[in-house]
Amino acid sequence: MNPIDVALQGSFPSVMVPTREPVAPMTQPGERLLVAADGVFLEISRPWLRVVRRLSSFNWRTPVPYGVASEQTELLCGAVPAVLVAQFAAMARAALPNEAGAWIVWDAATGEFRLLPLPALSHGPGHLHYDRPVLRDDEWLVVDCHSHGHSKAYFSSTDDRDDQHDVKLALVLGNCDRAPSIALRLCAKGRFEDAGGVPQKWLAALSGEVA
Repeated sequence: MNPIDVALQGSFPSVMVPTREPVAPMTQPGERLLVAADGVFLEISRPWLRVVRRLSSFNWRTPVPYGVASEQTELLCGAVPAVLVAQFAAMARAALPNEAGAWIVWDAATGEFRLLPLPALSHGPGHLHYDRPVLRDDEWLVVDCHSHGHSKAYFSSTDDRDDQHDVKLALVLGNCDRAPSIALRLCAKGRFEDAGGVPQKWLAALSGEVA
């Protein structure tokens, strides 16, 4: 086999789902395809998150002698501290009328979270440009935060392009001069999913921060 294909298959393998035991867990961060009796699934593994999503189903009924798979989401790092979300809201309000950005990162060795402000190369009421920061050893991006100043929270086409290849939660705070509007989604290698609601502890912290 061509050496390039060997390298590609090594970095992004396809695994047959067994019928009588669980799929062996991934031993390091990465992605792989799970070929199952009920379709083809993408598995994404990070120290802080494991996600399995169906990519496709079979177009006709045919016996595939593999086991079945299911969509899964495991937040391995635990709950993101609400106090860090409130700290970002304070940053966003201080930056008005301009946008602001920060990352909430998690240390896989210590289990600790921290808020990492993103120094802007340029920013204004409708844009924010920054260089991606270099994280410490064992740190992982968990929540990518940015604000929309006085405007409402939503994900733009620019956000879609920026988030296309990432694995993270993305948080937008809008209307930062008052109780903020909030948009939250999971980004998983080009798939964007509404988070299904903002954690109550985040809402409480944001309410207290603007009181």
